[in-house]
Order: sequence, then C-alpha cells, then structure tokens
Amino acid sequence: MELIRGLANLKSRHSGCALTIGNFDGVHLGHQALLDQAREIAQGLGLPSAVMSFDPTPREYFARDEAPPRVATLRDKLAQIQDRGIDRLLLVRFCRRFASQSPQAFVEELLIRRLGVRALVVGDDFRFGRGRAGNLELLGKLGTEHGMIVETLGSVDVDGLRCSSTAVRGALGAADLAAAAKLLGRPYSIRGVVRHGRKLGRALGVPTANIAFKKRMALRYGVYAVRVQQANRQWTGVANFGVRPTLGGEQRLLLEVHAFADTGELYGRQLRVEFSRFLRPEQRFDSLDALKTQIRLDADAARDHFSIA
Repeated sequence: MELIRGLANLKSRHSGCALTIGNFDGVHLGHQALLDQAREIAQGLGLPSAVMSFDPTPREYFARDEAPPRVATLRDKLAQIQDRGIDRLLLVRFCRRFASQSPQAFVEELLIRRLGVRALVVGDDFRFGRGRAGNLELLGKLGTEHGMIVETLGSVDVDGLRCSSTAVRGALGAADLAAAAKLLGRPYSIRGVVRHGRKLGRALGVPTANIAFKKRMALRYGVYAVRVQQANRQWTGVANFGVRPTLGGEQRLLLEVHAFADTGELYGRQLRVEFSRFLRPEQRFDSLDALKTQIRLDADAARDHFSIA
C-alpha cells in the first residue's frame, strides 16, 4: 500500500481511484465493509482503491483534550487498512484550512479535480465540508454532476449493537476484550516499537519491553495476559498498560511487556501485542517489595491462562 502523507504530496499520477473516507479508528467490522466495497468497486473499474483518513482526527483538532481516546495507534490503523488490500492511503493533516472548505469545494476541488475520484463509498452518517454542512443528498447531487459514482453503506450490527469506534472504546474501557473482539472481527492488539526505559523491571527480576504512546488510548489501565509477536517469532507473557503509579507515575502512557521466554534484544524492534485476558486494574503499591510480589502473582495468573507449567 502506498502511503501519501499530506495533500502537498499528491502527484498527477494519483488521479483516478475508487475512494472511501473516514477516521477508521480501530478498523472495526463497519470500517472493513467500507474498505472491502471500495476495493471491489476499484477492481471492477480497473482503478486503484484509495482511502482518505486524518491525523489528527477532526474531533482531536476541534476538541483537543476532550476528544475521545484512540482505539488504535496510527501505526495499527495503517497496517489494518493495508490488510484489507487497499492500494493507497492519503493521510490528511486536519487543520483550519482543511476544515474551512465548503462542501462543494471539498468535492469539486479535492475529490474531482485533484484525486479524480470515479467512485466514492461512504457510511450512512457521512458529513463533509465546513461545519459538517455537506450531507448525502448534496454528495449524490454533486456526484451526478461530475460523473462520480456514490455508494452509501448502512451500519453493521453485532449482537444488536451498531458497530462503531464508540462501541469499541466502551468495550475496551471496560476491559471487555471479548466484546471488543466481536466488534473488531479479531482480538484487540497494539503495535509499537520497543524503547529504552528506566530498566526497573529488570531490577525487579521481570525484564520488560516498553512501548510508549503519545496519544490517549481507550484500553483500560491494568495488567493483561498477552500474546507477543515480533516478525515471525511469538511468545506469551504478561503486560502492564498504564502510568506506573507505584514508581511515581509517568507523564506518558506505557505498555510494559514481560515475555515468558528468552526474546533476545528487542530495542528498536516492532512488537504486536495481543490482549488475551484482563487480570486486574492498575494499582499503586506501598513498596517495591509489594509490587514485586504482585508481579509474580500476575505472571502466574497469565501462565495459568495460557496453561503454561
């Protein structure tokens, strides 16, 4: 999949595609339906399939700290969209200038003139342009005027619940991994690059691979039994997701993973961590000895979950 970072990097060769637009936070089953439909239409027209997404998201731009936490990191979103067989992803920096476009300019200047969109697939709640003034009726009218096919997909329901990023956030915030997996169509996981930390886990006898996050994430803080993948290697383990309150707290969110195997050097390597079972909430302990004892109990609980002797 070709990643195009920003409108300034659009080239003339990028004109002509079947497109879908959205935040795609989590790439849940509803998102997957949009991506699959765009890909199938593109194949039928003999065109590349394309996605337009945003970083920051519109809600992050307008609401700042009040915006909802993310289901997925940007790294995960890109990988999950690529997994659906999409050819191109245009990652737009949502800013004042972009937000100020009229609905008509958004369609005629960006979609038609610059992207050469021949077919557009959107959800039934799609709005666009300044103040979200553009609706499906206007989109259909402009599509007809400019020879652009517009297809609208209804929502996907799971157990009677509309599949949405909001629903996934709710499941993850409650550490209901089974419910999240149903909405996502796969177990919940996070990708990230292992960074150097304070190496306190090693001093406590439980060395960890640490992944830091710049954005708030929807997953409940706590300890989890996890599966870890690095390239073609896999392990089981235990992980803490949170801010380490016993150790004075962190200014950034951390995922600390302890694998039940000798992994070798992991610094600078990308890990995929799949959350298998919620073991307990993150909590503050009165001493490092108490924390060390609890870590051992957590590791035993994770081993029991995976039936490791």
